[in-house]
Amino acid sequence: MRRFFSRSKTRTVPILIGINLLVFMAWHSVKTEAGFQFMAEHFLVSWTGLMQGHYETLITSVFSHNMFWHFLINMLVLASFGPPMEMTLGTRRFLIFYFAAGIFSSFSHSFLSAFLLKAPHLQALGASGALSGMVLLFSLLYPKERILIFGLIPVPALWGALFFVGLDLWGLSAQAEGGGLPIGHGAHLGGAFVGFVYYLYLRQKKRKFERLRQQVPL
Repeated sequence: MRRFFSRSKTRTVPILIGINLLVFMAWHSVKTEAGFQFMAEHFLVSWTGLMQGHYETLITSVFSHNMFWHFLINMLVLASFGPPMEMTLGTRRFLIFYFAAGIFSSFSHSFLSAFLLKAPHLQALGASGALSGMVLLFSLLYPKERILIFGLIPVPALWGALFFVGLDLWGLSAQAEGGGLPIGHGAHLGGAFVGFVYYLYLRQKKRKFERLRQQVPL
């Protein structure tokens, strides 16, 4: 994403990272069973939790990390893709999109855990779902930009995004069969779905604008 480096300045992404950092610190400042129970009830999302009325976890879990590497990798992705996407969409639309992708990814994890994996109690946390939506949207808008798979392998953005979507489909299938890794593939796919739908919306909006512009007499 070289062409964005010199001009990608934003205040929104540092604020989002700061909120994630505060919640990460909150997890690691907990010293009592009651404190841990509070964090688990309000910052982990699951179908069971939603059925108990903890709807706030649809968004609070998006800002929640309790493992350092999970937090670090997600924040690096947010710092890399967030500024160019905010510049593309504008601050307001960027935040609406980010929150929509995050909320739907949380719901997607909860729903698929309950009805596909038969594990409604399965809890999740992290920004990965919202980030999956953001990365896919970026890749659809700028398919030839270079991104690094696993931080090492440079590939066109669209191919990289499709690789991770395929990986999540495979991972979710493996989990449905009783295997797989403890990764929120359902959340990733939910976020990616929002990214794809929003791309279609932007493309339709652009086509409508082009049609209107052609009708304006010069």
